[in-house]
This record gives sequence, C-alpha cells and structure tokens, in this order.
Amino acid sequence: MAKRIVDILLSLILLVVLSPFIIGIVLYMTIKKDLPVFYVSERMKTPDEAFQLIKFRTMRNPRPNEANTGVSGGDKTDRITRLGHFLRRFRLDELPQLWNVFKGEMSLVGPRPHAIGSQAGEKLFWEVDVRYWPRHSLKPGLSGLAQVRGFRGATDHEIDLVDRLRSDLEYMEGWTLLRDVQILFLTLRVLVHDRA
Repeated sequence: MAKRIVDILLSLILLVVLSPFIIGIVLYMTIKKDLPVFYVSERMKTPDEAFQLIKFRTMRNPRPNEANTGVSGGDKTDRITRLGHFLRRFRLDELPQLWNVFKGEMSLVGPRPHAIGSQAGEKLFWEVDVRYWPRHSLKPGLSGLAQVRGFRGATDHEIDLVDRLRSDLEYMEGWTLLRDVQILFLTLRVLVHDRA
C-alpha cells in the first residue's frame, strides 16, 4: 500500500512539474507533422495479463521489407528520427509512462516490462531461464535495479537477459520502500548513460 501511495503522489507531481516539457514535445511533433506522437506497445504485466505501455514515438514506421527480429531493444538506429535521438538521449521518450504509473499499470520502481515474444539471442526470454516468470509477481517499473546497474538495451545474447534477471530477482527478495527511493535517486544520476 505504501508503494502504491508513493507511486500515485510522485507520478502526479512529476506529471504536473514536467507538463511543460510533455506539452512542448507534443506540440513540436504535431507542428512538424511527426505523427503519431505516441508509441503504444503491449507489455506483460503478469504472465496472463498485458497492458498498453505509452512512450513518445522516436522511430519512423518500418518499411515493408524490414522484419522485426524480436530481440528486445534491438538495433533500429536507422529508423530513429532526429527528434527521437534527442528524446532517447535524455530518456524523455519515457515520460508518458508516468501516466501508466498513475493508472496503476506500472510502478516507479520494479522490473522493466517486456514486450510479448521478446528474445535473447535465438530464444524467447522464458526459454533462457526458468526464473523469468517469478519476476512478474511484482508490478513492472519505470526504472529498476537492473537499469541503474546498466543492464539494459539490446538482448543480442542470452547473458544480456540473465544479468538483468538476477538484478530483478535481487530487488524482489530485498524490497523496501527505502530501496525504491535509492533506486529513484540512482536513476536521476544515470539518465544520460548509454547503458542505464
């Protein structure tokens, strides 16, 4: 209950404080006809429940001959728009997820939500490690222990998933409200780091 109260209060405060940036991005993309403004992706909340994660759109739509590899955070650099590079550099593309937090679909801190069918190397996430499913017993987060440790980005190899999975499970086993606060402060410190 304490975690949810903190999520509601902080997400509401952040939405209000950051509203000039959010509105500015929306207006800029609309004026530039860089539409749609938002990218909505179905993510796993629990093993049998999904939700619609919201981000600012940073990539152009794929061409007909461009296949989706399924690799989480795969290299799509050639599809990232000019504004998209800026938004990603300062993690501003993640701001709309504060609405997901406010609605209760996500928490400020927790294991990052994965796209359905995500792969590490040639395997689906749950085929890599049997401990993958228990991580979904906690609400997915905007940031997490794995992210502040730099375990993010493309999952080209199985170890890329295993490293962040270990951090997710460690977070779950040792959760305290104080640790959430520490992770939030660490998130601010590493916002512009390539791997955080």
